[in-house]
Amino acid sequence: MTVVEVLDRVLPVEDEEISAFARKSFEKQGLRIQTGAMVAALERTDKSVTARIEGGGQGSELEVERVILAVGIVGNFEDIGLENTGVAVEKSHVIVDEWLRTGEPGVYAIGDLVGPPWLAHKASHEGVVCIERIAGVNDVHPLNIRNIPACTYCRPQVASVGLTEKAARDAGYELKIGHFPFIGNGKAIALGEPEGMIKTVFDSKTGELLGAHMIGAEVTELIQGYTIAKTLETTEADLIRTIFPHPTLSETMHEAVLDAYGRAIHF
Repeated sequence: MTVVEVLDRVLPVEDEEISAFARKSFEKQGLRIQTGAMVAALERTDKSVTARIEGGGQGSELEVERVILAVGIVGNFEDIGLENTGVAVEKSHVIVDEWLRTGEPGVYAIGDLVGPPWLAHKASHEGVVCIERIAGVNDVHPLNIRNIPACTYCRPQVASVGLTEKAARDAGYELKIGHFPFIGNGKAIALGEPEGMIKTVFDSKTGELLGAHMIGAEVTELIQGYTIAKTLETTEADLIRTIFPHPTLSETMHEAVLDAYGRAIHF
């Protein structure tokens, strides 16, 4: 199997260390990965497809059984009666405010139609925010995009929430970074899944958890722990004194926090 990615790395929205880890893991499984490249043309026969791949000033041809394309998401806004209304559309997505209101009174929009991240749980939460606001619920809060977890269901699994290290540095934060490998976790070894890593990103001045990034077995289940922590505005002090059960994969989450502050136990 060959994966062609137009950007310079696989999983480009994830933290760079996670992307690099994922690429090594995928290639170890036999995948051939070409980054900074694109499929320029396809020629189909009864039994195969020939793909013309271009990148880095060079071109090549690859004959395969099937080609699967994933080229992004656009909003399905055509022919739904938005003409001559106050609903604004930009780059195929409907413009809304923090309460999902469009520019037309009484018209709201949620989900993929209003833009990224294009995730089912984001759309579901937007629906709750929208309806509770309409119903006059007093304690409803606008959606905070930094608190939306993202999951990639590959092997090994990938999950994240909040800012990547690069995004945090670009935003001007001074950081404390923690790492912990799955090979140091008893449950991961017992499961036969020692390949993985947890990374945490903290504001060194306030202890705020800015982001968490994971790759490994069942991290799509583990990420919610960090998501809750971010939603509750938990600091490193709260996470350090939290008790994690043993033996569990979740202990890697604790160790990654401890490592950010030079206190990891099981390295």
